[in-house]
Amino acid sequence: MDPLKRSEEVVSTAVIPNTKINSISRGLRQRSKHEKGWDWYVCEGFQCILYHQAEALETLGVSPELKNEVLHSFWKRYLQKSKQAYCKNPVRTSGRKAKVLEDNLQSSDWGSDFELLSDTTCPPESGAEFQSDSQTPKPFPATKRSSKSASVCSGSVDGVEYSERKEKGLLKMTVPRTLALCYLSLLWQRETITLSDLLRFVEEDRIPYINAFKVFPEEMKVYGRDKGIFAVESWPDYEDIYKNMIEVAVFLDLPRFPDITEDCYLHPNTLCMKYLLEVNLPEEMYTLTCQVVKLTGIGEVDFLTFDPIAKMTRTVKHDVQAVAVIVLVLKLLFLLDDKLEWSYSDLAEAYNEGHKEETPQFDFRKWYQVMKKTFDEKRRKWEEARAKYVWKTKRPLYRSHIDKSVAYKRREMVENLQKQFSALIGSAPEVERQAPSSFQLNWTGEDTGSPCFHGHSLQGLLISKGQALITKNSLYWLSTHKFCKSYCKHVTTYEESNFSLSYQFILNIFSFLLRIKTSALHEEVSLLEKKLFEKKYNESKRSSRSKKVRRH
Repeated sequence: MDPLKRSEEVVSTAVIPNTKINSISRGLRQRSKHEKGWDWYVCEGFQCILYHQAEALETLGVSPELKNEVLHSFWKRYLQKSKQAYCKNPVRTSGRKAKVLEDNLQSSDWGSDFELLSDTTCPPESGAEFQSDSQTPKPFPATKRSSKSASVCSGSVDGVEYSERKEKGLLKMTVPRTLALCYLSLLWQRETITLSDLLRFVEEDRIPYINAFKVFPEEMKVYGRDKGIFAVESWPDYEDIYKNMIEVAVFLDLPRFPDITEDCYLHPNTLCMKYLLEVNLPEEMYTLTCQVVKLTGIGEVDFLTFDPIAKMTRTVKHDVQAVAVIVLVLKLLFLLDDKLEWSYSDLAEAYNEGHKEETPQFDFRKWYQVMKKTFDEKRRKWEEARAKYVWKTKRPLYRSHIDKSVAYKRREMVENLQKQFSALIGSAPEVERQAPSSFQLNWTGEDTGSPCFHGHSLQGLLISKGQALITKNSLYWLSTHKFCKSYCKHVTTYEESNFSLSYQFILNIFSFLLRIKTSALHEEVSLLEKKLFEKKYNESKRSSRSKKVRRH
């Protein structure tokens, strides 16, 4: 049986003596008076979302262990830490006396580490009613709702109570935090999906997130307070999900994650090669990115590995960091001051004209023209897709069971109007959905129609110095000369007008591919430069101090 399909509360006998089992069983699948649906808890709603998100990740090629072991264990730990399950007196039973069953753990399979909260949460089994098996303890007796019936204010049993619950130290589950849990599981498994990939798959509607209650069984009625809990009508933000990931990891008190070594996908060397190919840059740049990774120390295991319980918790945005390395290497090669890169382009163009049979030298101008055309087209399609996205679901939300008929009538009217407009303007041909991929841009296919620069040479940009190759360009400008104070929310600021057009273009491409703000990438580049040119920063700091004159 899939562990995320059923769950129950088990107090570990290794921790607490005289263990008792407290369960949410099939007995709570009582038909509601108003909606004729199941009685269900908010945590079961989030469990249903997590289950479908894990299923979606599995279809994208993630190991089944992520759902069956890692995500399951994290979710179980969350329920216990938030006192919703796996404890003697779950908070969701407040307001009525909990029925505790004293069954022998050995007489059932509930002692297993991979059993969760209810037998029927996700997805529903066939048939209207669920039958208990011989190994399941007897269900709770059906409980009547109080005068302040939860079915009037919310579809869930504890929707109102959950919304008003405000305890110090409590981290309430939200739909964005389900994504954070998924990414923590991916990080633990060291899967080949970065956070930016995860958000893009959400954007492509491959992973449930926007109005995730759509995956609930029809019997799980969602209305009233449930709307504020489960309805999400905005795209997930990278920084927000990343922040939630850290908060969840700290709340769960998770141990140090498995080491990220050089053979892992999340190591900067691997990701640098991936993004070099993504933006059609020469493969020879990989040698330079590896040198930067080594000199800055960002490839060290202790630096890359996430440890939530460490005194100085260090977090690494693996994808953003890898892209920052590439930006830094481009600055080392071309300076990106709107002058030198074009001078080098003239030399490369002249060389390629006279040596057509040899490996072409990398021409920054030609690459810029190809990338700008491709990038503009990709961004236009992305903006159109966002503009056309239908936020409202076929399953409308309403404040209470009284408003149900009105909500469905409105939804039906909207759908009829959409059909009429579609008939008037003519139905647009359906675009075939592409298979999921780690790459958003393809340069090696037969139908790309654009030149591929992967095999181009950096010969005109490097010179020999002994047995080593160094960049022909000896100049460099720092993205940030002075970092913000420690009490500031950001370490640096980014004003486009202060930087060259070519630098802006590079940041815009990468920030679009990662679905992050341009300022966030600029900040990462600045921090990386600080590591690489630490000596220069220290000298600059000393000189600024020496200029200060003491007042008498």
